[in-house]
Amino acid sequence: MIDIKNLTMVYGGRAVLDNLDLKLEEGQIIGLLGENGSGKTTLLRILAGLERNYKGDVKIKGENPGGLTNSLISYQPDHLAIDDNLKIVEIVDLYRKFYEDFQNEKFYDLLDNFNVSKDLKMKECSKGMRDKVQIALTLSRKAKIYLLDEPISGVDPKSRKIVIDTIIDNFDYQGILLISTHLISAVENILDRAIFLDKGKIIINQSADEIREDKGMTIEEYFVEVM
Repeated sequence: MIDIKNLTMVYGGRAVLDNLDLKLEEGQIIGLLGENGSGKTTLLRILAGLERNYKGDVKIKGENPGGLTNSLISYQPDHLAIDDNLKIVEIVDLYRKFYEDFQNEKFYDLLDNFNVSKDLKMKECSKGMRDKVQIALTLSRKAKIYLLDEPISGVDPKSRKIVIDTIIDNFDYQGILLISTHLISAVENILDRAIFLDKGKIIINQSADEIREDKGMTIEEYFVEVM
C-alpha cells in the first residue's frame, strides 16, 4: 500500500530524511519511533501530500501523495492549525464540508468517550483535550491509511489507556495505522510492527513479536539499546 524508494528531504542543508526505503502492507498498526528531530513528522507530512520538495519515489497504492491519494489518508498533525475561537461543533462542520467520508455520529461518540464537551472552544481546551479532539476527528474519517503524529503527547497518563483503546477499537484492519511517537511504552502493546528512525534513516524495521521473542525485550528496551 505504501512504497518508498530513495526518499531524501533536505532542510537548511541538512538531510531530515536520508535515502530512505520503506514498504508497508495493509492490516498493520505500525509504530514510527524516534527522538525529536529524527524525521518522523516530515515522513508523515510527505505521505499526507503536504511536502512536495523531496527527492526519491513515494507511492501510495501506486499514486504520488496528494490529489488522488487524499481520499485514502486521514492525517492528524501534531498541531491542528485552526482558529482557537471556533467551537468543536463548528470544526466538525468544516470537516464535513471538506471530507465526504467524515462520520459525524462517530465523532460525537468518540468525543463522549473522551469526556470532552462539543460546546467548548478550542482555546478553552487543554493540550490533552486538543489531542483527543484531533484523534476523534482523524478516526472519524473512513480512510485506508491513518497517520497519527504524536497523538498522545499532551494526554495525561491516566487518560492514555482510554485513548489507546479507542484507537484500537476504531481501526479497520483492511488498512494501515501509522503512529509517530517517542512515548514508546504507551503504544508498544498495540503495535504489529516497529520502525526505529534516527537522523533520517530507518535503522530497525521489524515485527513487534519478533523483537519480543528474538531479543527477549520490550520494544522500548530494544529501542534504548539500539540507540
